[in-house]
Amino acid sequence: MEFWKEVRREVLTNELSQRAACQKYGLGWHTLKKILTHAEPPGYRLQQPRKKRKLGAFVPIIEQILEADREAPKKQRHTVRRIFERLRDEHGYSGGLTMVSMAVREWRQSRKEVFLPLSHPPGEAQVDYGEAKIKLNGQETSVALLVMTLPYSGAIFVQAFPRECTETFLEGHRRAFEYLGGVPRRISYDNLAIAVIEVLKGRERKLTNEFLRLQSHYLFREHFCLVRRANEKGHVERLVGFARRSFLVPVPEVDSLETLNRQLLERCQQDLEQRTRGKPASKRELLAEDRAAFLPLPKQTFESRRITDGTADSQSLVRFDTNDYSVPVQYAHRKLLVIATVEEVRLVFEDRLVARHWRSWERERTFFEPVHYLALLERKPGGFDFAKPLEQWELPDGFALLRRRLEADDPRNGTRSYIRVLRLLEKFSLSQLTDAVEYALDIDVIDADSLRTIVEHRSDQPVPLFALDGRPHLAHVRVEITQVSAYQALLTEVTP
Repeated sequence: MEFWKEVRREVLTNELSQRAACQKYGLGWHTLKKILTHAEPPGYRLQQPRKKRKLGAFVPIIEQILEADREAPKKQRHTVRRIFERLRDEHGYSGGLTMVSMAVREWRQSRKEVFLPLSHPPGEAQVDYGEAKIKLNGQETSVALLVMTLPYSGAIFVQAFPRECTETFLEGHRRAFEYLGGVPRRISYDNLAIAVIEVLKGRERKLTNEFLRLQSHYLFREHFCLVRRANEKGHVERLVGFARRSFLVPVPEVDSLETLNRQLLERCQQDLEQRTRGKPASKRELLAEDRAAFLPLPKQTFESRRITDGTADSQSLVRFDTNDYSVPVQYAHRKLLVIATVEEVRLVFEDRLVARHWRSWERERTFFEPVHYLALLERKPGGFDFAKPLEQWELPDGFALLRRRLEADDPRNGTRSYIRVLRLLEKFSLSQLTDAVEYALDIDVIDADSLRTIVEHRSDQPVPLFALDGRPHLAHVRVEITQVSAYQALLTEVTP
């Protein structure tokens, strides 16, 4: 560059003539003209591509192979070496691997997709799932991260769930809307199976009932990306990785997902103080503009649940999500509705709630409610000590004493009488029955009927002392009301 500058200065300021400059610096005439024309060396400029003497005839074959790869599975597409081997073995190519590699690279670069920057007005959101590892009660566990972002403000909402499914999808939306203080008018998604039954022409979709129920409650508009066009929601795609790197490093060690989710909400709040590159204000300030464009939250709370059919088997168990949950034995062999949320499983027969269990996210587990099997055990008391549903059932000490005394008083029917007492748990809480049992033991009245009377009258909602339940023949008995005034005459009689 220094030589270039000196030649130009001397000639263009008339210190040297062009002929003298050629003689002084040993330049050719065309070289001097180039120096005087350009303020800096223009570099080597190839007028036309060099001919590939060995590879040129094989370029169309390379392009044909790469085009065909677009339809092949990703893990079974040609590598550069495999293309080279095919050219050599099938087509007689005599050149080297490097030339083939350069041709493949040029082809791929020329076909890389260019994306159009999108405008994001206030009040729009994007949703996606991600995966992360945590230590839950000391064990490494995979969790599904539901992430909702607002591209205008850059605000982010993250929650961790045991798995990606309908219940967590719905619950994640409910929590996100409550956290953000409103409902985005338009939300962008992938074509995830939780929401989309079938991808139709263009952007038309056949949607699941649960997604439609979510929309009907919150009234937002959906936007599903074109197939294999996740860049249409690139904001949330980037922030899923951001949340994993920023909120979950180092790997969290927690005792429950509730604890982790509280920590994630705190991190989301802290992130609002940041400013996104190119934005005029912090995320918190821009979030106010997003909220101004939101739809209001509905007054009625949305229930994040999934409903499916189930059938109770011969052991009075209903299978849902690989796990078995018990129902009372009178519903064995019957069809029921399973209503599942993130936290519980409810089992309904016709219009009656017959069982409720905590939701398990493990696999192939069985969950018994001992009370469900007491009616069967009353008919088959011999199986009481061997019944699997009662294996882990821990009752207060007074119950064991009650059983011993009942069996001592009546060795033949004592166990059945004890089961009749336990069946009171079908209507009363364990604490209520425990109080009644302790009182009955104190007053030495331990038969099942007496205990029933005691617990009924010690409960918060007492029933009449005498009821006609189980005594239909007494329903027709009529007792005349006593006229107390008739006894007044006795007071006026004179005793002889």
